[in-house]
Amino acid sequence: MDNSHIDFPDVRTMPDNLDLVAFSAADLNGNIITSNDPNSKVRMTIWGSTYDPEVLLSAYERGLFPMPLEVDGKPTAIGWWSPARRAIFYPDQIRITRSLKQSLKKYRVTFDTAFEQVMRSCGDPSRPQGWITEDVIEAYVRMHQLGHAHSVEVWVKKDNLVGGLYGVEFGGVFAGESMFHASRDASKVALVHLANRLNDGRGRIIDTQWMTDHLKSLGAQEMSRSDYVDLIATKQDVPSAFR
Repeated sequence: MDNSHIDFPDVRTMPDNLDLVAFSAADLNGNIITSNDPNSKVRMTIWGSTYDPEVLLSAYERGLFPMPLEVDGKPTAIGWWSPARRAIFYPDQIRITRSLKQSLKKYRVTFDTAFEQVMRSCGDPSRPQGWITEDVIEAYVRMHQLGHAHSVEVWVKKDNLVGGLYGVEFGGVFAGESMFHASRDASKVALVHLANRLNDGRGRIIDTQWMTDHLKSLGAQEMSRSDYVDLIATKQDVPSAFR
């Protein structure tokens, strides 16, 4: 397959202190964006100017993920991120505390039954640092419909959604995008059930983007950007865990 039109930068060549490595050359309305800083290390990408499924998949396979950027005060451009230090989980190494074991007994958990509802809960405007716009929701719902994006839902009783997460699966990698909880440990319960789903001996990993103290306490491990890209390259031929 000819991939010469995919103009994402090789993230291995980016400076070690840089997380944002590219941004779209056009906004979501098709207007060309011009860079005001000719010395910027951040690259512009024509290919990465939409949230089309083929664009998203090609980005994830190269160690990139999108987040909206503002142009003229509106989040209509796309930033393509590849953290200099990446955090991942190995599914068989999630740390389950005594209290989390108790929480695992409290909830009902499903997969792929309320994808958009999970996304909207993750994107609740009242949450700090919200970035899940309507454009992002539309794009990932489409990815879900195509079988590339998946959700884990955590319920109390029949229809009370109290936690969950969503992300993109490519090969043996589940790229977690966001999670939420409205009840104690509900997002952790979602993570444990996801890990159990992925722990099938095929060497899958869960990408969690940036390391945090919370993720570290659950067993996340940190690696360099180059090591992450090398690792995911070995996972491309692993079959889906959701089929």
